[in-house]
Amino acid sequence: MVTFIWAVQILSALLLIILILLHSPKGDGIAGIGGASHIFSSQKSAEKGLNKLTGIVAAVFIVCTFLLGYGIVK
Repeated sequence: MVTFIWAVQILSALLLIILILLHSPKGDGIAGIGGASHIFSSQKSAEKGLNKLTGIVAAVFIVCTFLLGYGIVK
């Protein structure tokens, strides 16, 4: 069970890094590299979806951190 929680935490951490780098509230950010900056800046619904997905992944990461930190799963 601990191995599964570790795997979920590592995957959520990597996905969280990618999602945060895709955010571009004031500039192009890393999304401007491939010319994809207009995808998220021009569509408000896509930005809302990106914000929601980032929040969900962050919550999964925090829950995994607490489970592993307090030793609830063994």
